[in-house]
Amino acid sequence: MSSTPNANLFAALRAAFPHDLDEIAVETDDGLAYSWRDLERASAMIANLLGSLGLKPGARVAVQVEKSVEAMLLYLATLRAGYVFLPLNTAYQRAEMEYFIGNAEPEVVVCTSANLDWVERIAKAAGTRWVFTLDENRTGTLLGHAATCSAEHEIVRKADDDLAAILYTSGTTGRSKGAMLSHRNLRSNAEVLKTYWGWTHGDVLLHALPIFHVHGLFVAIHGALLNGSKMLWFGKFDPKRVIAKLPEATVFMGVPTLYVRMLAEPTLSLAACDNMRLFISGSAPLLIETFNDWQTRTGHTILERYGMSETIMLTSNPYTSVQGARRGGTVGFPLPGVKLRVRAYEDGKPPRDCERDEIGNIEVAGPNVFAGYWRMPEKTKEEFTPDGFFKTGDVGKVDTLGYVTIVGRSKDLIISGGYNVYPAEIEGYINEMPGVAESAVVGVPHPDFGEVGVAVVVGKPGASPDADAIVAELKAKLANFKIPKRCFVVDELPRNQMGKVQKALLRDQHKALFI
Repeated sequence: MSSTPNANLFAALRAAFPHDLDEIAVETDDGLAYSWRDLERASAMIANLLGSLGLKPGARVAVQVEKSVEAMLLYLATLRAGYVFLPLNTAYQRAEMEYFIGNAEPEVVVCTSANLDWVERIAKAAGTRWVFTLDENRTGTLLGHAATCSAEHEIVRKADDDLAAILYTSGTTGRSKGAMLSHRNLRSNAEVLKTYWGWTHGDVLLHALPIFHVHGLFVAIHGALLNGSKMLWFGKFDPKRVIAKLPEATVFMGVPTLYVRMLAEPTLSLAACDNMRLFISGSAPLLIETFNDWQTRTGHTILERYGMSETIMLTSNPYTSVQGARRGGTVGFPLPGVKLRVRAYEDGKPPRDCERDEIGNIEVAGPNVFAGYWRMPEKTKEEFTPDGFFKTGDVGKVDTLGYVTIVGRSKDLIISGGYNVYPAEIEGYINEMPGVAESAVVGVPHPDFGEVGVAVVVGKPGASPDADAIVAELKAKLANFKIPKRCFVVDELPRNQMGKVQKALLRDQHKALFI
């Protein structure tokens, strides 16, 4: 027996389960209750199923299913069995899934029964050995097979740097990149946040986020499990029902859109939030109006933080007043263990560290920062500095008190409802359509989603592309959050002297469309 501690993230999560395993761990919005013993036994059974399949070490398990407690159990089982979890947005369509499955080459794919026909064809074409189904109503072939497996399972030993998950995050070129996250990346960040955000005995997390990205899958779930805290589980966000459950919770995590929608409900009040300890916002910029309105309506100051798929959480506004005030419009201080610097890159000059309040490029390092991009060694090398800092692609500043403010993002990135949308990907699809000469997609302000895309299209000589038809064709190919909310057909795109499309002018031209 090795004397080295097991670095498997699941070992740390399991060690935090309460002594009484019959306590309720998860209570769903449709009245189901799961005990900690249920989590232990069900994850063991699914882990044993995965272990029986003869998978190679480091095998990827790709999952595109609706949110359910069983989907979370599949994630935990993948960890404890020592394989690599690959969550995929439920909105992804055929072309996207073909790329992800083809690139990751998972040995196991789990999808909904409704999508089995086309997902299985894609998976088998890519060499996937096993395809299972899992539905939000606790049915599917995955659970059917797992039901025959033992509920006893020894957590597979993993090293700190062993791969735990791959998260695909599109680049500004439009080609998606798989960020490789290790057991140490995930575990270290969860441990830091447990302390920094004041998790304590008796905390209850209201979980209303999707579980296919960092915020809902890692930050929220790891936070509750590592603290042995009960979760109030919502399959889908419903502002009225969420507000009604706040008196039973102490912690809520959401994207700005969720806060905007709750503010629109008359039931949101001081009394409804009386039992709450902490409201956290991330995944997209929080408007100062939302920050102030929430404070007035609820008596609580939202804690805004900053993270990425490649790094999990990087910075956070303070939890306690001793650390400082929570300042709207900022993302707080670098978390313990995170090194953050702002650097200026000027033509013909070596990079230099920016002065306080000087805007520059944000770079980070720390145990939470990923090892690189899946099967993209050159891209990985390009995204790290010679001294090991990751170039986030975000632009920001650090003020005299140490607060970090994000003032811009990778050139064209749109964050809509908390999801990253890269115009180059959408432009690629539009430009392939008959009669289209070129296109530009830009982000504009939106009161609900923060930002949405607007497409500006130029037709080929003699052609007259139809704006509605373009949007309709995109809807058949791409996830809904990527679809531009408006499309305009114009004679030409504005360009500078070098021939580059001036997207800033397009953004300015359409900035008042939705506000």
